[in-house]
Amino acid sequence: MTNRWTLELESTSYTVALEPEDRWLELVAWGPRGVEHGPSPLANRGSVHFITDADAAPVEYAPRGLRPFSGADLAVAGDSWWRFAADESTDTELRLAFTDEVTGLRAVQCYRAEPGTDVLCRWVEFTNTGSAAISIDRLGSAGVCVPTGSKGARLTYLTGQWSQEFTRRSTVLEAGGFRMESRFGVPGHQYVPWLAVQDAAEADGPAYGVSLAWSGSWEIDAEIEPSGLTRVRAGRLPSPGPVVLEPGASLTTPELALASSVDGLGGLAGGWHAYSRKLAGPRLANRRPVLYNSWEATGFEVLGSRQLDLARQAADLGVELFVVDDGWFVGRDDDTGGLGDWTPEQSSFEGGFGAFVESVRALGLDFGLWVEPEAISPKSKLYAEHPDWVYRVDGRPATLIRNQLLLDLGKPEVFEYVRGFLDDLLTAYPISYLKWDMNRPPTERGRPGAPTADLDAEHVANYHRLLDHLRATYPELIVESCAGGGGRTDLATVSRSDVVWPSDNTAPLDRLRIQDGFLLAHAPHLMSSWVTDAPGVFDPRPRSLRFRFVLAMAGVLGIGADLSHWSTEQRKEAAELIARYKALRTTIHTGRCRVLAGPGEPTAATQYTLGEQTVVLAWSTGELVGTPLVPGRSSRIRLHGLDAAATYRDEDGQEYSGAHLTHAGLPIEWTAERDADVFVLTRV
Repeated sequence: MTNRWTLELESTSYTVALEPEDRWLELVAWGPRGVEHGPSPLANRGSVHFITDADAAPVEYAPRGLRPFSGADLAVAGDSWWRFAADESTDTELRLAFTDEVTGLRAVQCYRAEPGTDVLCRWVEFTNTGSAAISIDRLGSAGVCVPTGSKGARLTYLTGQWSQEFTRRSTVLEAGGFRMESRFGVPGHQYVPWLAVQDAAEADGPAYGVSLAWSGSWEIDAEIEPSGLTRVRAGRLPSPGPVVLEPGASLTTPELALASSVDGLGGLAGGWHAYSRKLAGPRLANRRPVLYNSWEATGFEVLGSRQLDLARQAADLGVELFVVDDGWFVGRDDDTGGLGDWTPEQSSFEGGFGAFVESVRALGLDFGLWVEPEAISPKSKLYAEHPDWVYRVDGRPATLIRNQLLLDLGKPEVFEYVRGFLDDLLTAYPISYLKWDMNRPPTERGRPGAPTADLDAEHVANYHRLLDHLRATYPELIVESCAGGGGRTDLATVSRSDVVWPSDNTAPLDRLRIQDGFLLAHAPHLMSSWVTDAPGVFDPRPRSLRFRFVLAMAGVLGIGADLSHWSTEQRKEAAELIARYKALRTTIHTGRCRVLAGPGEPTAATQYTLGEQTVVLAWSTGELVGTPLVPGRSSRIRLHGLDAAATYRDEDGQEYSGAHLTHAGLPIEWTAERDADVFVLTRV
């Protein structure tokens, strides 16, 4: 019988083996292909005192019982012990089954290498073959072991709050543990379900990462193990819990994606970008249009005449899509009503809503609409008819957040209602873009009459079903994921969306930090970014219109400012920059992306390379060098991944060797007026 398995990825490999008594799987090696040929760098070589063998081993997945002290991936009432039962692998998946003969719990540990990438996906499939229900308190997707050394682990994570999402942070963990979680029913603004691990002794050494594909409550923790390695555990957070697995029932954990790179965090980010492009599939080739969103210009005062005026101004700039945000439907004069009653307010549009949509399209613009399908207003007609459709606990008052409640999407009748109104809108009007928002977490997470229902899982499953339905039924529809900004940016959502809204904060220097973190986890084609006139929330230093445009060009370009306030000169500059972005859009969205310098540097820059073309977007974030008034040198940005022996020519005809651009750097002359620029280099 085979007791060792290697999964080969694009340039890396992942090897696991059964421990001698067939009780668990151990990680043998993870890294560049061939690293598995030799003694395991993770295996415990010492004696075990006061703990079990499993507590000291690089265990892939174990229940509490087998691993009682150093952290288990699965915790069930009464604990569980299991042994290897069978290899059930297919052509595309490694599937290894373990069973607990006492409880009847059967666990199949699953692995899938994602073709063309260095990403490995892991999950576990459980079946209760026993006669009694099994209560699950902890439901991990995987345990992930990283060979860190005596100085511990450097953990890089993405944190923040509303308007400050995706802030890149790092900490050195010499001993003990580190934990992130969300109990919000969505991934949330405070943390992204993503983590990178490096040996603390190596400043930019090999990086190992995990990213959880789950759109509900979750947890990720890391701990320095007794043997010195770092072990990461990730999975669903049963909320409300526990999860009850009835006799004969099955349960599958969310997928956890793993990636590694010898090229540090930049290389790891490139691995995640490749996976993002793979998840997009054929839709990656679809144009992501330059959009205008009217929210910041009009708020809830959505009147057809004013919207059309903005649409004309946007079309004159070269915008390709006009999106009407909140306020277009019946009862939505402010944030206290309307949610749930998704009928256009016909009286707000001369000739009706349909005539308004056609007028926008006659300008050469596609049309988009904002919706918040999971929310409901207490003043709505829907709530009057179906008060039992919201999450609630009998005898307890409902908590309003943003003057709204949350629908129990796990109920079949609620799912059918939401699917129905979305279908009605999308078949009645030529809508090519849907901005799906979600602005409040669940509070009273209950469903009277169903005390053991797995509410978080049911909500997430139907949310995914709705996104899958939209993609299958309306293949040309572009779906944007939003949750009060960047509150729902997990891999499961990303795989079902075309673009993601990272944050409601669009101020230039604040947004530069947000986008820096976003690009660690996701590819540029997913990053919706707007040009607005918003002042900074955390860094209020003003930046030019050019800075704001070049920043928004780093992903999917949009505009959210009130165009009626822009001068003739600003409109001319905007039109030129939009045309420039369109010419470079394919390289930015599908090329190899590398953040060269982050927002903490005087010059921040991001590089995109596709074929013979390299695009560099750069921003002046701090002090100038003082030239030409005093002696000084040009600001320089060192590029990445170029052919040292090749020649590269910029748009002014200046030629550079690849070695010069890589080691000396691309020269940039910043002034008070020129604080951002776009550089295009062609290999000749």
